[in-house]
Amino acid sequence: MPKAEAGSSKAVGNAMKAKGLGRLRWYCQVCEKQCRDENGYKCHTQSESHLRAMLHVGENAGKFISDASQQFQREFVILLSRRHGTNRVAVNTVYQEFIADKHHLHMNATRWVTLTEFTKYLGRAGIVRVDETEQGLYVSWIDNSPQALARQEASLKKDRQHMDDEQRERKMIAEQIERAKLQGDGVPKEHKPSVLNKGDAPIKLSLNSNSSGQSSAPKISLKPTAAAAPASTQKPANVFKAAKQSKATPVTQTPHQTKPKSAMESLMIGNEERKKRLAEREQGQNKKVKL
Repeated sequence: MPKAEAGSSKAVGNAMKAKGLGRLRWYCQVCEKQCRDENGYKCHTQSESHLRAMLHVGENAGKFISDASQQFQREFVILLSRRHGTNRVAVNTVYQEFIADKHHLHMNATRWVTLTEFTKYLGRAGIVRVDETEQGLYVSWIDNSPQALARQEASLKKDRQHMDDEQRERKMIAEQIERAKLQGDGVPKEHKPSVLNKGDAPIKLSLNSNSSGQSSAPKISLKPTAAAAPASTQKPANVFKAAKQSKATPVTQTPHQTKPKSAMESLMIGNEERKKRLAEREQGQNKKVKL
């Protein structure tokens, strides 16, 4: 059946039917022809043009498949690197973006039968990182360009320098701590105040004063007295007998037993004596005037 003329209604209808993507299994990569159904693909494979092209490919089939595989891999990696960069993305998403172009190189011309095999190959080759999850395979592109390697080296160098600075600071802090510990060991310890226990001897306070009437600052001497005898050896004192003896014998105060006078009391006594002398002089003068 001859081909429809360009611009005719049949040609327009065929173009509308051929618009968009077709089934991969009904696409001939050698002739670059997309068939709409299985019957059309069968008729195409039996055509004279297809048989001549297949004879030409059959002379060196390995080279044809290798060139197609390299082209498919190169275009797929370029799309992945430009659209997604080094981000983690589902491999099926990238493949749908790749086949959106109607004139792309189809996978049935390559040595890979399924997308899973192609993805695992890229992972073994070190081109992408492959993560297998329950939702499917995820890939992330590995940037091995000289610019990326230089940036990575600069980043590692910066991190290494930062770590060296931190280690240097930690070492200095550790040395300062050790130096402070050594200095602390040489400093004498502070004297702790002694605590009086119940068994210690009691403290006696003695107040000394001058023999004259003027009083001075008391002198306090802390002298521990002899330890008191145990309570079990001492006899209880008779209170009534001591009271009778105090009534029978009057207490006489000796000169050295008098209570010392304070400075204020001495001044008051001096003022009273001065007033008495002035009063006596005035009385003597009055007597002379009367005579």
